[in-house]
Amino acid sequence: MKLLHSIRRLLSAPLVYLAAIVLLGEDWLWRVGARLTALLARLPPLAALERWVAARGPRVAMLLFLLPALALLPVKLLALLAIARGHAAWGVAVIVLAKLVGAAAVARLYTLTLPALRRLAWFAALLDWFLPLKAAYISRLRASPVWRRVAGAAAALRRPGAALLKRLLRRPLKRLRLCLAARRRARHSS
Repeated sequence: MKLLHSIRRLLSAPLVYLAAIVLLGEDWLWRVGARLTALLARLPPLAALERWVAARGPRVAMLLFLLPALALLPVKLLALLAIARGHAAWGVAVIVLAKLVGAAAVARLYTLTLPALRRLAWFAALLDWFLPLKAAYISRLRASPVWRRVAGAAAALRRPGAALLKRLLRRPLKRLRLCLAARRRARHSS
């Protein structure tokens, strides 16, 4: 029995790490997407749309929460068709872009609809089960020696990459801030 348990543990370890890595990737996409969509939400039409979304009841909130996944499913299927027809680079690029856009949209919608979604008993129970499980897997991964080595190497690579990204985005973000400030001033002066 002990041998069977050892074999099972040995075989399941890579799956646990793979699941934790996927969860970490989703978590990163979630955080970045939420920050980007929060910036976009400063635009008056999007701010009004967000107020409308946040005021919906649980059933409409669930429909709105699922909408990005449903809307992007045909796009992902077309990307798979492109891959099957020999356009692998385009197909993969579309899938990655759909994943990024979908994660950003779902992250923002989750933030806006969470109070309404929590009123659905099954959703609240599922969330209360999933979030601690996710945290446990991620902490198990972060405690591993492999993770510490990989995280150290990634941090060393990320520093120059983050500086480059900041330099590339500095001007567009500055223009966006100036544009938003000018709109606010125009709104307040009239």
